[in-house]
Amino acid sequence: MTGHIYKAGVFWRVEGDFKPGKYSRGHLWRFDGGVDVPASSSPHVVPLPYSVTAAVDPEEALVAALSSCHMLTFLDLARRGGLMIDAYEDQAEGLMERIAPGRMAITKVTLRPLLTLRASELPDPTWLTDLHDKAHEVCFIANSVKCEISVAPEPVRLVAP
Repeated sequence: MTGHIYKAGVFWRVEGDFKPGKYSRGHLWRFDGGVDVPASSSPHVVPLPYSVTAAVDPEEALVAALSSCHMLTFLDLARRGGLMIDAYEDQAEGLMERIAPGRMAITKVTLRPLLTLRASELPDPTWLTDLHDKAHEVCFIANSVKCEISVAPEPVRLVAP
């Protein structure tokens, strides 16, 4: 298999006083499909008003990418296994910690998938756990980071088939 190239444009222009650090960290992410996403530093890292709370920060984007990749992989494995997924939600969380003097990192990401299945009864929970484990094992993004990632599924919901 040949490699795939993924591109993202990042655009920023100074607003404010650059030299003393009193400038906006607000910027724009532009993706190949024409989607523009307002981005900024995290207000936890750079205080307001120099961060933009209504924008996505890189730390949130990393957590969302891990969650999204796990979901897409899990949905494909579940479909192949004959499950009918009606909905999938995740309230993923990333923990940023100091890893050395002057160095911070996302050290742990917890995914909390909540499935709604179109079924009359719950499948074997061990089977679902195995599907989540397999999804994590083959997730492209999970394979690209070094932080700990845990998957802690919420209880499954059922809807009538």
